[in-house]
Amino acid sequence: MLRLILFRHAKSDWSDTSVPDQERPLTHRGIRAARTMGEFLTAIGQVPELALTSSARRAHDTVDLARRQGRWTCKQRVKATLYTFQPDDLLQALQALRDVPQRLLITGHEPALSGLASRLVGDARLRFPTACMARIDIDVGDWSDVIPGAGELRWLMPPKLLTRSDIHFS
Repeated sequence: MLRLILFRHAKSDWSDTSVPDQERPLTHRGIRAARTMGEFLTAIGQVPELALTSSARRAHDTVDLARRQGRWTCKQRVKATLYTFQPDDLLQALQALRDVPQRLLITGHEPALSGLASRLVGDARLRFPTACMARIDIDVGDWSDVIPGAGELRWLMPPKLLTRSDIHFS
């Protein structure tokens, strides 16, 4: 059984339009949400064995903040193929993974993440706000065997449920 956690990058800063898309930083709200999601994943015992991220600054900053705040011990790798907005590109990147553990987190972009999640669980309509996470279990033995419809959505957590409540992880 493979476990895939999809993590949309946190809120990015659009205030300086001269900054290239790949280099956009996170807002203060985005930083807070990324840290909260890192703590959340630790609190529910779902820390990945490996965290892969898009090459965009906002994506790798999101997973780095989450990883440090949640005290994850997993490795983090940047993969240029994850800087995509197309679900089919993301599915192909997932299927091309080799020597990757069974618990994997991918940090990326919309609409690729919600589109991939939709395809994996059988064409559900899912919405991924910034810093949202979803876990999909896939009953296959290898990432190369992942096909549309093979997954089961286990949970979907938008950060607002945590940041706007009085939940504290300890």
